[in-house]
Amino acid sequence: MSNTVGEVMIEAKGLSKAYGLSAQQAEPMLRADDARAAVRDAGGFLGADEVDLTVERGELFVIMGLSGSGKSTVLRMINRLVEPTSGALSVDGQDVLGMDDDQLYDLRNQKISMVFQHFALFPHRTVRENAAYGLQVRGLSARERLDRADRALDRVGLGDRGDAYPHELSGGMKQRVGLARALATDADVLLMDEPFSALDPLIKRDMQELLLKLQAEDQRTIVFVTHDLNEAMRIGHRIMVMKDGQVVQCGTGEEILSEPADDYVSNFVADVDRSRVLTAGTLLRPPLLTARPDEKPGDVLRRLEHTEMNGLFVVDDAGRLHGVAQDDLLADAARRGDPDVRRCLVHDYETVSADVPIVDFCHLAGRHIVPVAVVDADRRLLGVVPRAAILSAMARTEEGAR
Repeated sequence: MSNTVGEVMIEAKGLSKAYGLSAQQAEPMLRADDARAAVRDAGGFLGADEVDLTVERGELFVIMGLSGSGKSTVLRMINRLVEPTSGALSVDGQDVLGMDDDQLYDLRNQKISMVFQHFALFPHRTVRENAAYGLQVRGLSARERLDRADRALDRVGLGDRGDAYPHELSGGMKQRVGLARALATDADVLLMDEPFSALDPLIKRDMQELLLKLQAEDQRTIVFVTHDLNEAMRIGHRIMVMKDGQVVQCGTGEEILSEPADDYVSNFVADVDRSRVLTAGTLLRPPLLTARPDEKPGDVLRRLEHTEMNGLFVVDDAGRLHGVAQDDLLADAARRGDPDVRRCLVHDYETVSADVPIVDFCHLAGRHIVPVAVVDADRRLLGVVPRAAILSAMARTEEGAR
């Protein structure tokens, strides 16, 4: 299985679904100014309206919205469990809408696996047999499919429950079996239709953690449907928000929180804990002033006197962070006649990477004379996060919770 992020795995253009009407009946209505009303007046229902989406290989892509938004319709059109009325759709470069029955069977059997909300386990089969079912359909030998099922069950924490039956399992365990069945097929694409919505909050969080762990290991292409915005923000690389069959906004969780496309999205995200979604990169600001290691202490001190700052970051020409120069230490160095600032540098500051959420570093703000520094793996200074920016983000979080 190829896991090169950046390559397009799933692409849809103008994908529409009119329930209750044939494609021929719906075609002129889909071209109307108000296609939804035209389809409704003809006795149908427009489940998806001109949906465009692109999912990269190895991406965990979330489709979210309220009931009736069209999210499950879009998901099920990807493997044609729901037959699109119009549009174009490809998976791994293959035209899905042009496939005949045999090609579609191979797509569902080899390329795409699906995890449903209500487990869809066979009650008369053991956990191991349920996990192996997709491989049985492929015609693998009993030994091979059961071996692969056991490995998949081990990965989801059910290696010791292979001989149990579904009625002996909790809801969370049943969903783990459903996930193991999908993993056992080693399919490139995993479609998940509100898989955790029926679970208790603590079990749901455990399943989210498990999914993120498995995704980090496998880098599968996952399309995940949910109505839970916090879940979407927690697991999604990108999130597509839907309303009335249409795409309202698509972007990262940070982009949707920071720049909601309209009032609908703004109201949708009002109760999200921004401190757990927004990151240091979101609040990033360029430093007001920096110095180079070879600058004279007196020169740096004179630049500082025109600001309200008591210190600044010292970075080299490559942007790498060397330390902090404080005003009092610069003055001492100037009196000594030091040729540059290297002798007076201190390391009394905090650094974080750009992907760290606010909640993990907000307690560090204000402890030092310089803001929290955001650095990359080579300690290049990407920018700073001022204390006021953190407090402002936290204030918006509290406002949204009221």
